[in-house]
Amino acid sequence: MSIRSLILSGVLAATTAMPAFAQTEIQWWHAMTGANNEVVDTLAKEFNDSQDDYEIVPVFKGTYPETLNAGIAAFRAKQTPGIIQVFDVGTGVMMGAEGAVKPVAEVLEAAGEKFDKSKYLPGIVAYYSKPDGTMLSFPYNSSSPILYFNKDIFEKAGIDTASPPKTWQEVFETARKIKESGAADCGYTSTWLTWIHLENFAAWNDVPYGTEENGLAGTDVKLELNAPIFVEHFKELASLAKDGVFRYGGRTSEAKQLFLSGECAMLTESSGGLGDVVKSGINYGIGQLPYDANAEGAPQNTIPGGASLWVFGGKSDEEYKGIGEFFKFLSQTDVQQRLHEKSGYLPVTEAAYEATKKSGFYEKNPGRETPITQMMGKQPTENSKGVRLPNLPQIRDIENEQFEALLAGKQDAQTTMDNIVKLGNEAIAEAQ
Repeated sequence: MSIRSLILSGVLAATTAMPAFAQTEIQWWHAMTGANNEVVDTLAKEFNDSQDDYEIVPVFKGTYPETLNAGIAAFRAKQTPGIIQVFDVGTGVMMGAEGAVKPVAEVLEAAGEKFDKSKYLPGIVAYYSKPDGTMLSFPYNSSSPILYFNKDIFEKAGIDTASPPKTWQEVFETARKIKESGAADCGYTSTWLTWIHLENFAAWNDVPYGTEENGLAGTDVKLELNAPIFVEHFKELASLAKDGVFRYGGRTSEAKQLFLSGECAMLTESSGGLGDVVKSGINYGIGQLPYDANAEGAPQNTIPGGASLWVFGGKSDEEYKGIGEFFKFLSQTDVQQRLHEKSGYLPVTEAAYEATKKSGFYEKNPGRETPITQMMGKQPTENSKGVRLPNLPQIRDIENEQFEALLAGKQDAQTTMDNIVKLGNEAIAEAQ
């Protein structure tokens, strides 16, 4: 065979071996570990198997902060993934990165899906949207803070398990009764004091966290966290801590272990923590997030935690179409219903919520509807759409430092909240 024939044969063989077309690869950077990581891999595989045009490639990038930092570094290096999972605290950071991201509403439209915000749970849409209602990111694993309580401890202390406390005043009273009865070493604990006792406390009681609609309407925000309602709340928490009734576990989710171990009778924690509670085998009950009995109009609505999926700018039309198709896949009623029922995270769409109700799931699992009704009960107000600060992670660090000084008996509640406002406003000003 001649050299020319050999070359032609090789070219023909290579051409024949090549696929008729190449899939568009889309990287999805995320921070999910354990069972949640398995969910990410399963969803990607299900989507990839459902069509031949696009391939979603999940890439674990570490903790939530590490994943956000990786995304920032990738943007500076002009090597961004198509999708990145960003926790709720990083929402303001992403919103402030003009030109770096493409609104998810536009991405869905690129896939032929006309964006209709009425399809989504209103509290979620408000949190991940601009003031004009444009949804910026896809709410992948949204959660709402709720009250968990140990039914066995309640019964031992002579407390009705069918009527868990609804107000903070009732929680504190119940916690003291449990401690005094000897039914448990501590009556109450909480994860995420910043998210639950400040950000959601403000929204749920319909009081401002800060000016400029908590940062949604402008960046020149002045914190209002030293208002009497916050001072009184933390004054009581400090009193409970001094008496051993309230036990501080840590800045994030560490306190959950105090509940799972049976040390504490009540826990305020994300609805997304349900899996660990179920796995522990505790005879548990669920109640709504407590509200302040003196807050006019409370309860209002909670704001979501967890994380959402952001799309970087500068991608090709084909990539955006693929990402849009993936988000359409994630929005499917059966997918959302399955994720909601297994994880405790909220369904993104109204249809998935209605399907879950129709299936009888909430009747068989009392309390599981609570995180949703908290967010859907009322239309969000200027105080309850969420908190948008470009340096919210830094603000939370300031808040946590002051809380720890308070709970250690080093300062009173008024000083604590005044310090948070002073130091927080300085940090916000530096970010302008």
